[in-house]
Amino acid sequence: MRTSTDSLGGVCGAMDRPGFTASLVAGGVAGVAVDLILFPLDTIKTRLQSPQGFNKAGGFRGIYAGVPSAAIGSFPNAAAFFITYEYVKWLWHTDSSSYLMPVKHMLAASAGEVVACLIRVPSEVVKQRAQVSASSRTFHIFSNILYTEGIQGLYRGYKSTVLREIPFSLVQFPLWESLKALWSWRQDHVVDCWQSAVCGAFAGGFAAAVTTPLDVAKTRIMLAKAGSSTASGNVLSALHGVWRTHGLSGLFAGVFPRMAAISLGGFIFLGAYEQTRSLLLELGRERP
Repeated sequence: MRTSTDSLGGVCGAMDRPGFTASLVAGGVAGVAVDLILFPLDTIKTRLQSPQGFNKAGGFRGIYAGVPSAAIGSFPNAAAFFITYEYVKWLWHTDSSSYLMPVKHMLAASAGEVVACLIRVPSEVVKQRAQVSASSRTFHIFSNILYTEGIQGLYRGYKSTVLREIPFSLVQFPLWESLKALWSWRQDHVVDCWQSAVCGAFAGGFAAAVTTPLDVAKTRIMLAKAGSSTASGNVLSALHGVWRTHGLSGLFAGVFPRMAAISLGGFIFLGAYEQTRSLLLELGRERP
């Protein structure tokens, strides 16, 4: 039984050839859709994790603050991830029944995150600062970071973001691929797009829950005042500070909106990604 990853004929299956253009466009379209639809949940999560507290960070007011930064960064960020993810999977030729398949998916996802974070982190820094200071315009925040901290200010939290995203992907993507393979095996044909999306929602929600402390550390580092010890980017120090002041509840601050956003995001993102990619590949085959 071939999984949806390997099948040439499946509605949502990835091609055995890399299909880089299809991955680029599909990943970008899916990323934009998720970021814009679920932006309010992301704002609530950020404010719950903010050191000044939910209400002082804005509460439920201005929940679309920072959306321009997310809109600008989402397409290239998502596209960079998926083109890297598909390329690494294509480079590592492994039989679908091989026990190395989960390792291949883990490495592909990790490589995708390292590349995507080069785009994601500057967008995330500006977005999160806008989310906790809704009265400030996105461009003003961007120019202020450049003026006071330089380019490195836009990349503050790069290490913590990678340290969050790689464990997240190591959980999410092998689980997503395994669930699709199991579902395909149970019904004796490759999964449809909606089934892939359901698998993505479950995998994303589970990965979101277990990596929330790393997300809290990343948020604290990005929002910290320039020159403070937290702004240095030490993840363990940030985690220890949260534990010392807020305990376990602080480490899991925003876990429910994060799970909700990523579960819904997994459904929309992975479903939209495979649907768009499948459509583009089908159109490519129909060309003379």
